[in-house]
Amino acid sequence: MHYWKTESTPSNNNEHEIPVDVLRKISVSRKESGTHVDTVVTTIDGQRYDTKELDNDPDFSETAEWAFPIFQISRKYPKTILSRLTYNIFQQSELFRIFKVSPIKFFNFFHALEKGYWEIPYHNRIHAADVLHGCYYLSVHPVRPQFGVVKSPDSLLPAPLPVAASVMSQMSTLELMALFTAAAMHDYDHPGRTNAFLVTVEDKKAILYNDRSVLENHHAAESWKLLCRPENHFIENLDPAEMKRFRYLVLEYILATDLKQHFEIIMTFNDRLSDMDLQVESDRLLVGKLLIKMADINSPTKPYGLHRQWTDRICEEFYEQGDDEKKRGLAITPYMDRGDAQVAKLQDSFIAHVVSPLAQAMHESGLLPILPGLETSELMINMQHNHRKWKEEIEIETASYDSTTCNGGNVNGVIEEESASTSDSPDPQRDSPSLDSELSQVPFTICCSIAEEEYV
Repeated sequence: MHYWKTESTPSNNNEHEIPVDVLRKISVSRKESGTHVDTVVTTIDGQRYDTKELDNDPDFSETAEWAFPIFQISRKYPKTILSRLTYNIFQQSELFRIFKVSPIKFFNFFHALEKGYWEIPYHNRIHAADVLHGCYYLSVHPVRPQFGVVKSPDSLLPAPLPVAASVMSQMSTLELMALFTAAAMHDYDHPGRTNAFLVTVEDKKAILYNDRSVLENHHAAESWKLLCRPENHFIENLDPAEMKRFRYLVLEYILATDLKQHFEIIMTFNDRLSDMDLQVESDRLLVGKLLIKMADINSPTKPYGLHRQWTDRICEEFYEQGDDEKKRGLAITPYMDRGDAQVAKLQDSFIAHVVSPLAQAMHESGLLPILPGLETSELMINMQHNHRKWKEEIEIETASYDSTTCNGGNVNGVIEEESASTSDSPDPQRDSPSLDSELSQVPFTICCSIAEEEYV
């Protein structure tokens, strides 16, 4: 059974009020009217949420903006950024109403989920919130998919321009809820180490998952266990068929964030493009995978100053792994040696060989939103600008190296950090971060060697 998104209707606070008794042992008062959920919830661990305040929180007024100020909000809500954003997006998408979601179980789960993210520089609850936001942005704005567009042989006229519609309007709401839930879950309990590291040190997770998609399998399995606890099971009203489909989708979306699937998913999408039809479940699943992948590696497509902040974060997490490798007597993974920083080369390679092919495939197929007043997607504008900035930095480093070498000097290889001011960015909005995924910092040579293992 599929629930298709319906047009929202104005709520009337004087009609359809349904009082709900105390849920479990927690004191909750609730009234539903249309799409509005008026609830004060205290979770099992004592965290309080007032959804009336959440509904009117100005901090979340820019949720549909690509330059969403997630750093600013995370400083205000350091322990609840993910649960608050998830609530906002579920509410905007009418998922509470459609699936009769219990607020107490919803907040129990998403707060427990965000508590399970480690306090590490990059793969933390802010990253999870950023990926969730990316999925929402990419699905809520109108796009013009160029699927199966063929010019009639009997006409010299170009094919008519596709009607603009959001991806959200093309997906079932069950698929949409699965996508948002998977985004929030996708890096749960991430230890700040790469799959390759875990395999090398024979970590118990690598042994459990036979060295294959170790982290992604771990994130999916452990977060699903958390969801299945009775106090967290906010999807309890799904029927058995919906439950099975929901689980399948969540797992597929999370596993799609593995680098080993990156190039394969892009090639599959490009091969399917001429025959793709969003009325077909498998095609919608493929598009959903593209959305979560784009959201997961979106840093280079954000304003430069914010992209730079998250580059610094992922590099610090990588340096911590390099420090660990050094202590263990292991060879330090390329670009993870804090004594030999090569940030610009790393980002240049990553943008050129990982982010750009995905962004280009989505752009050419009409899946990237182009907002009023822009000639192209702001994601493409930012990516091209950021790529130029890294290339300029490489040129400066090269010139400095050549000059120092000619003078008989030594080069320490450390890149001087630039100001994170957004004045350098083509986007005027400030303080809106993007979080690269683990994939976003891996050089292309490493990307290829890992990908080859999957194809052998």
